[in-house]
Amino acid sequence: MKTIIKNGKVITAGDTIFQDILIEDGIIKALGKNFSEEGCEVIDAEGTYILPGGIDPHTHLEMPFGGTVSSDDFYTGHKAAAFGGTTCHIDFALQTKGDSLTNGIRTWKEKAKDKAAIDYSFHIAVTDPTEETIEEIPAIVKEGVTSLKVFLAYKGVFQVDDTAFMQTMTKAAENGMLTMVHAENGDAIALKTKELLEEGKTDMKYHSEAHCEAIEAEAINRAVSFVEITKAPLYIVHIASGNGVEAVRKGRRKGLPVMGETCIQYLYITDDALDQPGFEGAKYICSPPPKKEEDKKAIWEGLTDKTIQTMATDHCPFWFDGTKEGRTPGKELGKGSWDKVPNGVPGIEDRYPLLWDGAVNTGIITPNRFVELTSTNPAKIFGLYPKKGTIAVGSDADIVIFDPEKKHTIEASTHHMNVDYNLYEGMTVTGWPQKVMVRGKLLVDGDDWLGEAGFGEFVARKTENEIL
Repeated sequence: MKTIIKNGKVITAGDTIFQDILIEDGIIKALGKNFSEEGCEVIDAEGTYILPGGIDPHTHLEMPFGGTVSSDDFYTGHKAAAFGGTTCHIDFALQTKGDSLTNGIRTWKEKAKDKAAIDYSFHIAVTDPTEETIEEIPAIVKEGVTSLKVFLAYKGVFQVDDTAFMQTMTKAAENGMLTMVHAENGDAIALKTKELLEEGKTDMKYHSEAHCEAIEAEAINRAVSFVEITKAPLYIVHIASGNGVEAVRKGRRKGLPVMGETCIQYLYITDDALDQPGFEGAKYICSPPPKKEEDKKAIWEGLTDKTIQTMATDHCPFWFDGTKEGRTPGKELGKGSWDKVPNGVPGIEDRYPLLWDGAVNTGIITPNRFVELTSTNPAKIFGLYPKKGTIAVGSDADIVIFDPEKKHTIEASTHHMNVDYNLYEGMTVTGWPQKVMVRGKLLVDGDDWLGEAGFGEFVARKTENEIL
């Protein structure tokens, strides 16, 4: 089957050009003009932009957490992702304490394989950093996984100490792999949580106090210092604080191989969202939580000066009301106190158009920088490039035909994420995916879903990751 996409403006991280795309067997075979249309399906993309499919490098589908499980599985999450312009994502597999990294990866592969509708890969979270676990790190390359995550937060659950953190970084670097870190000071969070609860401070807004800006900034500064000590590359996930951005900026100015990720919610939400009457603030509880207006401004600046390399979601949705039939328990688990609310927010469907509307339409970044943040940089950093992350001969035909003039109002009643609320309820954006392809297969055509469970493939990644 051959497909030609013609008359659109092709935008990659490096170029903007009017050219047609010839697709054959799921691969981009040629770029140019005046292709023979005989025997081809032809898509006329006049008036649209043709962009590489989005890559979300940070998601949590069907993840056990906080006494429940995230509400999107590998089918509902993939359907939502595709409608929002994301054609590939990297989810987090978890090591179970006492078990191996390899078994953690294989468990998540089983979760995904019959449900997947878009392409996917995995990071592995190191939660039990024994000597055997550290020595196993090189072996997970055989599973197609080349990145590991450690937590400096979640004391008593996921948190690792500084010794294990540095050992993991070093072993990963020796084998061409990348370490990622959730950088919040778990000991400080535990102490602050105990103090707040003893004072009877159980309203949702106190989640922000227990995860304050200083707690995140300290951990990010410490993590950057460990890069200087070990010389191992490090990717800091979901940066939410201005001082955290500055710590990464200082490290990069020293020439250290440190990279930063932020998430779409930190561009639009502040801690005021948690300070609402009743239980409404629980919708916005995630770790790290959104910070102050000045932190939001600093993150925008990090996008423009390239301190931050990627735009992710940390998509980890939980029902606001999980008591209804057919639903898993959700945010209502924390109605007695903020510390019992499952941590996580939805966003996999909203990332791509929200960044376009807020950053490209306003002139803050160029369309090419948009492609860098949402697709090309994640592909390069995590060993997917050039198979993914660009529009080039030989690349997978993961393509978004994007209508820059289409207005869309974001609503929970019409989104495709398996969750009963949306952080951006009622917001109207300009620019929305019109057609979305994965390996040449049309999954989204306007409002129509043409995808199917089982089409998505696991993508084994390379160790030749680029440090951007």
